[in-house]
This record gives sequence, C-alpha cells and structure tokens, in this order.
Amino acid sequence: MSLDHLDEKQQESLQRIRKRVIEAIGKNMDLYGVTLSTGHLYGLLFFADKPMTLDDMGREMEMSKTSMSTSMRTLLDLKMVNKVWTKGSRKDLYEVEFDWYQTFTDYFAIKWRKAVETNLQILRKAISEVDKLLMDEDASGAVKEVLQRDRGKMKQAESYYKWLDRLIDAMEDEKIYELVPKEEDDKIKAEDKN
Repeated sequence: MSLDHLDEKQQESLQRIRKRVIEAIGKNMDLYGVTLSTGHLYGLLFFADKPMTLDDMGREMEMSKTSMSTSMRTLLDLKMVNKVWTKGSRKDLYEVEFDWYQTFTDYFAIKWRKAVETNLQILRKAISEVDKLLMDEDASGAVKEVLQRDRGKMKQAESYYKWLDRLIDAMEDEKIYELVPKEEDDKIKAEDKN
C-alpha cells in the first residue's frame, strides 16, 4: 500500500477514494455470508501492492490477531484470498484472488449445488410417497385430487432444481461466459486510459 511517491494531499485524496471502495466492498460481502469487518479486510488486501502478513493487516485494520485470523480463514475458505510464499519470510502472506469470475463460480456453485442436491432428494422421495398414496384404491376422489395437485407442485419444483443444476454446470464448465461474456481486459485497459 505504499503511497510514498505521492505528496501528502495526493495520499489523502487517494486514501479517501480507497476507503469508499473498501466500505462498499465490505457492505456487499454479506452476499457471500461474510461480516463487514472481513469485507473491509478483503478491501484492504485488494488495494495492497504486495502480499501482507496478519501483523501488517492488524496494524492497518486495528483488529485483534484472533479476528484477523478468523477473517482470513473465512476468505481462504471462500477462495477469495490466496496464501503466498515469499523467499526469506517465515510468516504467512496473503493476497486477493483477482479472478472474481472464478470466486463467484466457486462460491455459488458450492452453495447452490448443495441446496439443489438436498431439495431434489427430498422432492423425489415425497413424489414417490405421493405416487404410492395415489395407487391406494381406498383413497377418495377428493384425496386423490389434493395429492395430484401437490404432486404437480413438487414436479414443478423438481424441474426448477434440475434447471438450477444445469446452470451450475454451465458456470463450472464456463459455458455461462458464452451467454454472458466476461469483460475483456483490453476494453478495461482502454477505458482506464480515457
């Protein structure tokens, strides 16, 4: 985060800009189930010009080492941060994973896949049980009508979860980018020059 080559006014101006971005990142990290302070830590690493140790981050964030460690473990588990090795350093160093597309895919594919599998399993079992009840010759027409209606709703839900499963597959095999292309780095570089 070295801003030594800037004068004091430039440093203050840039720090205000960074602080706004870090605050926004922190607030939006709840999408990933991450606390505000963990989001702020991610924002700090985002602007770091080199990997940082927990001690470095603790000084910048004024957080306890325990909180820093917990936040870093969360970010590592979400694959939003990488542990890096630097020759001559015995401390763990961390840097942001800048492939946000992959971070998004990793997080949501894992969370969604688990929900899809759980819900499909429950729906399939419930449909099977309803089918058995429908075969009961002693069931009245009114009961069978309710069962048919419930079965239809469950089949509709099953169709949704099958679609969601295919969406997850498209994210994981990157076919999603054929439908919604990633921003080209050349476009971004051109925009940065303007």
